[in-house]
Amino acid sequence: MNKLKVFFLSTLCALCSCALFTGKPADRSGDTLVREHPVILIPMEGEITQRSAEISGLAWYGDDLVLLPQRPERFSFSDDGALFVLSREDILAFLAGTLTGPLSPRKVPLVAPGIRKDTPGYDGYESIAFQGDRVYMTMKGGTGRDMMGYLVTGRVDPEGKALVLDPTRTTSIPPQANLDDMCDKTVVVNGGRVITLYEANGEAVNPAPAAHVFRDNGDLMDTIPFPVLEYRITDATAPDETGRFWVINSFFWGDRSRLRPRPDSLRALYGAGPSHSRFHSVERLVEFSDVGGRVERTRTPPMQLELIDDLRPRNWEGLVRLEPHGFLLATDTFPETLLAFVPAGP
Repeated sequence: MNKLKVFFLSTLCALCSCALFTGKPADRSGDTLVREHPVILIPMEGEITQRSAEISGLAWYGDDLVLLPQRPERFSFSDDGALFVLSREDILAFLAGTLTGPLSPRKVPLVAPGIRKDTPGYDGYESIAFQGDRVYMTMKGGTGRDMMGYLVTGRVDPEGKALVLDPTRTTSIPPQANLDDMCDKTVVVNGGRVITLYEANGEAVNPAPAAHVFRDNGDLMDTIPFPVLEYRITDATAPDETGRFWVINSFFWGDRSRLRPRPDSLRALYGAGPSHSRFHSVERLVEFSDVGGRVERTRTPPMQLELIDDLRPRNWEGLVRLEPHGFLLATDTFPETLLAFVPAGP
């Protein structure tokens, strides 16, 4: 804990600067080794630690970190289940060493009348974002390659004691590629624009990827170009005041036949860190910008995370900034339910 405290305190004044990185399953003999970012686990206790939680998204609502289970209905608290909440204060206190873990998230009820029943092949929620008291969530339904994505809207109730979805404001989003179990997984809210991103945007499977843009009431407004990016996108931070946001970009070697990744352009530009040079897995954060008529990748070098190995890839599915120190990430069931801090400073 003392080493963790010293390490964390050394990052407190660091702005969200970047490190270098990337990865592809190919010859690594010519890679330029660059710095990777450590992953510092934040222990939790209670129902959220069950693998069945399948955390699929993170978002800030004020100073509360909302952890979205893919299947909220698995957690009895209301007819539609519950989400989980941790306070920023407790997270920072743990990282600074002034609060011992594990942290215990509290439950907040979800009210989603009829949404599960009315969604063909309902398969849970994939991401969450807030704009004031408005909430936006992506959801998926169907099986195999017949998967459909949805944008669902709602509000936090006036007393802040429940999240209430509007069953009349569910908009379907057709898939962009003929892939099993993939949909518009990520949601980003930038002012009055709500943007959803497809999970697979690699050249071989989705050569002309697009982002869907919705009005703040959930109506589809436009489809705009999105850059080709190998591997998967599984969540995003809220954008900053200039429209810049980070996404999780990851790859598990077992997905190679499904995603058919081409040579990784980011690895070619920025090199690979020590663990990304040894393993096929990829765990990194990539920055994008909403520029109105398109979403584009910025010139900021990606941040690669220190890998464990190819046998224990972490399926990161939740991402938020922890200003000004770095990022918080969460996994689904693989390898287990994890919440982690990744410092952004040097």
